[in-house]
Amino acid sequence: MTLDVEVPDPPSLRGPQSRENYEAVAEQDDDPGDDYRRAELESVLRDGAWADAFEEWADGTELSEGEFGTVVRLELIDRFDFYWDPASDEVGYRAPEVPDEAREEFEVDVVALVEDELDTLGRVVSEMLENEYLPRDDETWGFFADDEPEDEYEFRDGT
Repeated sequence: MTLDVEVPDPPSLRGPQSRENYEAVAEQDDDPGDDYRRAELESVLRDGAWADAFEEWADGTELSEGEFGTVVRLELIDRFDFYWDPASDEVGYRAPEVPDEAREEFEVDVVALVEDELDTLGRVVSEMLENEYLPRDDETWGFFADDEPEDEYEFRDGT
């Protein structure tokens, strides 16, 4: 089934706070900012990755236009979180769930479908970012230029 709707604006990536901003973590002298690269990912999403991924997802989603209209009205799209996971060196995501107070907006059996389809959209966007917009090559350490190692390795024979 194809969902024939206008591509919504990409989500504003706010996500959880940076690890250094939680009270349980000792204060640091300098603020490293968002260590999950949300600002950079948000820029790439706005530059076309979101639209491309959304259109790919819309070609195969099971959601009806009415169900998707409810998703937009409930502002679930803006609740997506995309972030760079430094542990796995991959783009991760968190798909929104339908809030308890909004579940009556859908038929009982549709809530699970909506949540599954939002999860699929998150996966498609994450894969689009990794494969089309932030590709790695053999010479690149990670997705971002400052992820590359600064020092060259020196072999014991001096080469």
